[in-house]
Amino acid sequence: MSMQSQPASAKSGRRSFFKGAFAVVITGIAALVPSLAAFFVLTDPLRRAGESISSVRVTSLEALPNDGVPRKFPVLAPRTDAWNKYADAPIGAVYLRRTGERSVEALNVVCPHAGCFVDFSGERGQFICPCHNSSFKVDGSRAALTSPAARGLDSLEVEVRADGSVWVRFENFEAGRAEKIPVA
Repeated sequence: MSMQSQPASAKSGRRSFFKGAFAVVITGIAALVPSLAAFFVLTDPLRRAGESISSVRVTSLEALPNDGVPRKFPVLAPRTDAWNKYADAPIGAVYLRRTGERSVEALNVVCPHAGCFVDFSGERGQFICPCHNSSFKVDGSRAALTSPAARGLDSLEVEVRADGSVWVRFENFEAGRAEKIPVA
């Protein structure tokens, strides 16, 4: 049976079927690209929440005199926002103090009362918050029970590596609470 012997309605029906199938495939492909993009954009915060906090190199032991006086250092780390990547972006600051030949103590500079940056007063030997006058001892504990801060300065994990570099596991904590609760 040749093609010319088929009735015109059969040719038209087959042609309509292929047109419809082709339209469905093209529509599916066209809808797939924005759907995948929306999926990755909407699930991005969930994927980032799984990233672990790692230590950041802050300085070296040579930069910390062994006099027990805290020194302020910026914390720089790679950072990515929606469209940009930064190699060394400031993410906070810490006070570092040598407590031994190879031991270092780290305190977050953020006051646990209202989130202001504290300053170290060498004359008073205390950290002072300029916002509400909270005061802290050199080890980060509260200097006075009347201090508006509910807890002492937040201590951070420190690692002194074999090459003398000082690494800090930097975290921020919720202000205004007596407990240390990490900010997500």
